[in-house]
Amino acid sequence: MLRVVFGVAAFSGAVGKHASRLGRSHVTMAASAPYGSWESPITAAFITEAGVGLGGLTVGPVSSDLFWLERRSKEGGRSVLCRRAPGDAAASERGGVDVTPAGSNVRTRVHEYGGNSLIIGQEAGAEYVIYSNFADQRLYKLPVGGGESLELTPKSAYAEDARYRFADFALDEPRKRLICVREDHSNPNPADVVNAVVAVALDGSGAMEVLAAGSDFYAAPRLSPDGSKLAFVSWEHPNMPWDSTRLSVVELEQASGRPKEGTAPTVVAGADGRTSVLQPAWSPKTGELFFVSDGQNGFWNLHCVPDAQSTPLGRWERATNVMPLGADFSGSAPGWALGQQGYSFARSSGAVLAAVRLPGEAASTLLVLDSAFPHAELSRHSAADGGLPYGFGGLCSKEDGTVYLLGSSPQLPAAIYEWSGLTTAAAAPATMLASSMKADAVIDPKFISSPQLMQFPTTDEAKTGVLTAYGYYYPPTNGDFSAPEGELPPLLVKAHGGPTACTGASFNPGTLFWTSRGFAVMDVDYRGSTGYGRSYRQALAGNWGIVDIEDVCAAAQFLSQQGLADPARLCIDGGSAGGFTTLGALAFKKVFAAGCSLYGVADCSALAADTHKFESRYLDGLIGKYPEEKAKYDARSAIYSTETLSCPVLLLQGDEDKIVPPNQAEAMHKALLDKGIPTALKMYKGEQHGFRQAANIQDALNSELFFFSRVLQPRFEPPGVPAFAIDNFDNGA
Repeated sequence: MLRVVFGVAAFSGAVGKHASRLGRSHVTMAASAPYGSWESPITAAFITEAGVGLGGLTVGPVSSDLFWLERRSKEGGRSVLCRRAPGDAAASERGGVDVTPAGSNVRTRVHEYGGNSLIIGQEAGAEYVIYSNFADQRLYKLPVGGGESLELTPKSAYAEDARYRFADFALDEPRKRLICVREDHSNPNPADVVNAVVAVALDGSGAMEVLAAGSDFYAAPRLSPDGSKLAFVSWEHPNMPWDSTRLSVVELEQASGRPKEGTAPTVVAGADGRTSVLQPAWSPKTGELFFVSDGQNGFWNLHCVPDAQSTPLGRWERATNVMPLGADFSGSAPGWALGQQGYSFARSSGAVLAAVRLPGEAASTLLVLDSAFPHAELSRHSAADGGLPYGFGGLCSKEDGTVYLLGSSPQLPAAIYEWSGLTTAAAAPATMLASSMKADAVIDPKFISSPQLMQFPTTDEAKTGVLTAYGYYYPPTNGDFSAPEGELPPLLVKAHGGPTACTGASFNPGTLFWTSRGFAVMDVDYRGSTGYGRSYRQALAGNWGIVDIEDVCAAAQFLSQQGLADPARLCIDGGSAGGFTTLGALAFKKVFAAGCSLYGVADCSALAADTHKFESRYLDGLIGKYPEEKAKYDARSAIYSTETLSCPVLLLQGDEDKIVPPNQAEAMHKALLDKGIPTALKMYKGEQHGFRQAANIQDALNSELFFFSRVLQPRFEPPGVPAFAIDNFDNGA
C-alpha cells in the first residue's frame, strides 16, 4: 500500500531561475478571482507530457559512463535504461541514449513493488546489462554497446511467463552467475508463494541454484569483495522490513560458491526480533560489512563490522554504530522497494558517502566518513554551503572522485547532478546533467508554492503518548491572481500511502497543480510515518485507522484555526493506504466536506483476505491478528460505516491492481450509491497500483479538481477542466 505513483514523485517540473517559458503572462496586475478558479499553466497534461521519472543511477564498471532509468508515462509508463552520451546523434535532450530495446520495460514484480531490476557487469572488457522485463518477468543479458540479447531464463527452463520473478541483483562474475532474490509463483496463492536467494547461470541455460531459503522473505543478497561470503536480509510473517529483520552471513565454497556444508548462516544483527536491519553493503576497499539498523537509538543509523574479512563468523555480533545520530541513513521509506540504499562508497578513496536529513532539518546533508575504522567524519556538505541540491539521494561515484546523485528542491525539479566536491573545493557547486522535465517546460517562479514544515498538536485516543504530528503546508500561489478580500482558500489535506512511509518537500508539480489554482495544501506525515524515529513510527502499531485519521483531521483544524483555510471547504485525498485514511476520515469524523480516494482500502478484512504475499500479514501489526480480531477490521473499514458518511466521495482505481483489488472501490461505490451520497467511480483500464499512463494521470487530476469544484460550497469554476457526470448529484445545477 505504498506511495502514490500519480503525477507526483515520479514527475517533476523545471523551475526557471531567470526568465521563464511556461507561464510567461500578459497579465500585468494580479486579477481578482475566487480561490479554485485561478487559471494555471501547470495543467495535468503539462505534468505528464513535460517530464519523465529518473532513478537507478549507476556507473559502468569499465567505461565509467553514467547510466540511469527513465520512466516514461507517454510510453505506457515503461522504464528504460539510458546511458549518458550527450554527443551521440541519438541522445535525448537529457543527454541519454536508450540501452534497453524498444518495447521492453525494465521492471520486476517481486513484492509487487519491485526495485533493483537491473545490474551492469563486464565480460572481457565489454559491458553488459542484466534486467528483468516486466511483461514476462524473465531475465535478459544485453551487450551495452549493441547486439543480440541472451535470455537467461528461457522457456526451455520453464514454460510459464512470470512463474518466477527476480530482483535485487548482485553479480558473481568469477563464477559466471547472477545472485538475486527469486519469488516463485508456481502456486499463485499468496500463502504458497516462495521467496529465496538463488544463483542464476549467465550462460542462458536457465540453471538456478538456491543459496538461502526457509524464511518468508529475503532482500539485499550481497557478495563480499573476495567472493567468500554472502550477506542477506530475511524476515518472517507478520513482520514488515521496518519492524523486525535479520542480517545473516554465510560462508561459501571457493569453487562452487555454494554455502559450506555443515555451516548455518550467522545472524550478524537483528537476532533480538525487535530490530529493523536493512541495506547491507561491503566496502570495496576494506571488505567491511556495513548496514543500517534502528536497534540502538530508534533511527536507522549506519553500522559496520570492523574486521569482516578476518573475524570468525560466530563473533560478528560486535557491529559498531559508526555515527550515532537522531537521523536515518536509509533514505526515506526504506523497505518498500528492493535495492534501496541511503549510503554508498567513493570508488577512489573508499570513503563512506551518506545522505541524511539531520534532526530538525528538511534539507539533505552529505556526510563523508573516512574509509578506515572507526570511520570518523571527514566533511559534510549541503545546499547551505552552495554545493549540493536541497534534497538528494541515489549516490554513486567514479574512480576520479566524481559523485552522481539525484537531487531536487521545493523550487527545482528532480534532476541528475554531477559533483566534484570530494576532490575540489568544498563549496564546488553540483552541475545539473539531466532534468526530469523538458528544457522548454520551465515554470515561472510566481506559480511555485514554497512548503513550510509544520508541527501541530493532535489528539491521542489510542494513548500512544505522541501528541505532535507533522506536515508540509503549501499556501495558494499564483502571481496572476488574488482572491477577493475576506475569502479563505479551500484546503486539500494529503494522506501519503504506505502507511509506513513519508512525504517530503521536494518539487512536486502534482501539488502545484492545486496551489496554482488557489488551493492550500497540507501534506501530512501522520504518526506511523518514517523519518521521525521508531517511536513515532510504532505509534501506528495496532492503531491504523485511529491515529492517522486523528492527525489528518488535526492538521485541517489547525490550519483553519490559524486562518489559513476555509473551514467549510476542507478536502482530503490519498492513495492506497492514504485512501484508507481518507475514507476513514470521511466516515468517522465530521471535519471534511469532500474527499477523493485513489486505489484506497475500503474494507480491511477484504484486503487481508485478498492481497499479495508481501503485505498479506501487514495488517496484523497495523490493526490486529486476522481473522481472530475481525471485529476491529470491520470497525475501521469505511465500507461498513456509510451510515455515518454524509459528504461526497470520488473513487479512482486501476482495473489490474493486485495490491488493493478493484472490488474494494466497486463495493464502496455501490454503498455510496445506495445511500444517495454524491459519488463517482472511475476505473482505469490497464493500470495497477498507482497510475503510470499519461492519459490516466491527466484524467485523474482533472477529475478530482472538477469533482471538488461541483460539490464544495461555494462552488468555483476551474478553467479548462473536462466535466463528467457525478452520481446522486444534480449535474445541471
